[in-house]
Amino acid sequence: MRALVTGSTGLLGNNLVRTLIDAGHEVWALARSKEKAQRELGDTAARVVLGDIRNVANFAYDLRAIDVIFHTAAYFREYYNPGDHSNVIELTNVRGTMELAQAAHAMAVRKMIYTSSASIIGLQPDGSPGDEQTPPWPGVAKNLYLDSKRRTEQLLGEFSREKGLFVASALPSWMWGPHDLGPTPSGQLVLDAIAHKLPPMIPPGGSAVVDARDVAAGMLRMAEIGRSGERYILSGNFVELGDLFANLAALTAATAPTRSIPFAAALALAIGTETWSRITHTASPMSVEAIRLMNARLHVTSAKAEKQLGAAFRPFHATLADTVSWAQTRVRRKAGRSAPALSVSNQETV
Repeated sequence: MRALVTGSTGLLGNNLVRTLIDAGHEVWALARSKEKAQRELGDTAARVVLGDIRNVANFAYDLRAIDVIFHTAAYFREYYNPGDHSNVIELTNVRGTMELAQAAHAMAVRKMIYTSSASIIGLQPDGSPGDEQTPPWPGVAKNLYLDSKRRTEQLLGEFSREKGLFVASALPSWMWGPHDLGPTPSGQLVLDAIAHKLPPMIPPGGSAVVDARDVAAGMLRMAEIGRSGERYILSGNFVELGDLFANLAALTAATAPTRSIPFAAALALAIGTETWSRITHTASPMSVEAIRLMNARLHVTSAKAEKQLGAAFRPFHATLADTVSWAQTRVRRKAGRSAPALSVSNQETV
C-alpha cells in the first residue's frame, strides 16, 4: 500500500508514518516545512510531499499514485488560545478536508481515513459511555474545533455516498505519546511537569485518553478491514485530572497539586486569563473550552473497534511513562541537530 499521511509531523501523523512503515507500507508524508519534516522524520523511510491542506490544488497531482489517504492534519492547538479562530478553522478543518476528498476522488485514490474526535460523542441517557451512535455532546455546538469535526464527518459521508469514495472516520480521545513535537496540550503538560511547573490546583473533571501509537494502529486496521461510511472510536480508559497530575509528578519528581478548584472558579479564572492574554497578545495558560470539556467527563467505549478491527489499547500509565521518557530525551537534545535527508517531492508550499 502506498499511503499519504497529512499532518505528518504532528503527534498522530508522526506515529502513523512510523506505524505504516513498520508494517511494510510505502509512505508519503505531507508537510508544510521541508526542514521540519527532515528534522522529525529523517530517521524514517518516508517521502516528503510539500503542501498545505489549505491549498490542496498545489499537491493534488501527487495523489495520482496514492492508494490510501490518512488525513490527520487539523487546526486545533491554536484554537485553545484567545482570538477569533473561526475563519482558519473553517478553511483548514472543513473546506480543506472536502477539497482533499474531491482531489482524492479525481485522482482515483481508493480510500480516505479521516481523523475526527471522540470528544464530539456525548454520554448515553443513563450516563454510560457513548458509542458511535450516541448523539453529540451538547457542548459541541459552542466549540468551534469540535463542531468543525462533526460537520466535516457529515459532509464526508454525503460525499462518499454520492461519489463512491471509501471514507471511514477515526474518533480518537485525548491523545498522548512520543513524537509530540507541537506540542499538543498533552505534550505541553508533560513539558511543564519536567520543568516542575504543574498547575497549583486541580481543575475539575477528566477525559478519556489514548496512546497515539494505538490510534495509528487502529487507523491502519481501518484501511485494511474497515468499512466505508463507518465511524470507529479509538480510546483507552477515562482518567481524572487529579490522577493524571499525580502520575506526571511521580514520573518527573515534580510537585503534584493537591487542592481542587471548583468548576465555577476555574471557569472564571480561565475567562480572566484569556482576557489578559488578548490584551497582552500572549498565549493563555488556561482555556475556557478546555475547562468545559474536561468538566463534561465524557466517557466513550471502543467496543466496536475492538470487535471489528481487533484494536487494542495499552494501559495509560505505560503511555505516560513512554511520553515522559521521550520528552526528557528531547529536552536534553541540542537545538539544530542534523537529520538524515529524505526524498522530497518538487511540489512547493505557497
